[in-house]
Amino acid sequence: MMELWTSPTPNGWKVSIMLEELIEAGVDIGDVQVRMINLLKGDQFKDDFVERNLNSKIPTLRDDGRDIIESCAILEYLGEKFPTSLLPLDTRKWDVLPWVYWQAANVGPIFGNKLSYTRYMDDVADELKQHPLERFNNEALRLVSVLNKKLGDNPWVCGDEFTIADIALYPWLRGWKWSKVNITTKPRVMEWVDRVRARPGVERGLGYGVPKSEVDQWSEERKASTAKSGASIASNTNIKDSIQ
Repeated sequence: MMELWTSPTPNGWKVSIMLEELIEAGVDIGDVQVRMINLLKGDQFKDDFVERNLNSKIPTLRDDGRDIIESCAILEYLGEKFPTSLLPLDTRKWDVLPWVYWQAANVGPIFGNKLSYTRYMDDVADELKQHPLERFNNEALRLVSVLNKKLGDNPWVCGDEFTIADIALYPWLRGWKWSKVNITTKPRVMEWVDRVRARPGVERGLGYGVPKSEVDQWSEERKASTAKSGASIASNTNIKDSIQ
């Protein structure tokens, strides 16, 4: 039995969407035990989680006694374990994997930093946030332009097939309003976001740890809880306290 320890965040959604897309593709993935990690309560720093993931970041997957960390690595692992068109295993995989790594190295960090300064750093003076907000916003917009060009007239990031590149990128792009990155000037990206969201596997994957009524629109309570959790994670004090 696979065990997924996760939370409803962009990186967590990647893996839950992947599992549901594999099921949608007709793959028997067996029973998967899912444990929701409460980031606000610090579950990711508890001994049982750290034993699985020294980096204390969700998600983490345990399969056959092996712990796989990092969301994009988990996507690749599942794509190889359960071969489907989500990850071609011939030379075409090199059309897909670079864009998965592009997400991990570019889109995730930039959108994440923009989100942190936009929503989670109320204790930082506005004048101190001005430069990073502008810097991360402009870089996020540049990355959206790259994605817009990559899509071209294709329905999916890597052409005619929905792949783990789409799965890796979508959770970060879908939250553009939350991070206040205006993607509306790129209609191809906007249409792609809607196309991905319309997939049944994506619908189910987004529901891990979130009531169905809040999949697309969080309650004010959940927004406040997420902001509080984000502020705690973004805190310099907490980072310093974790240095050993």
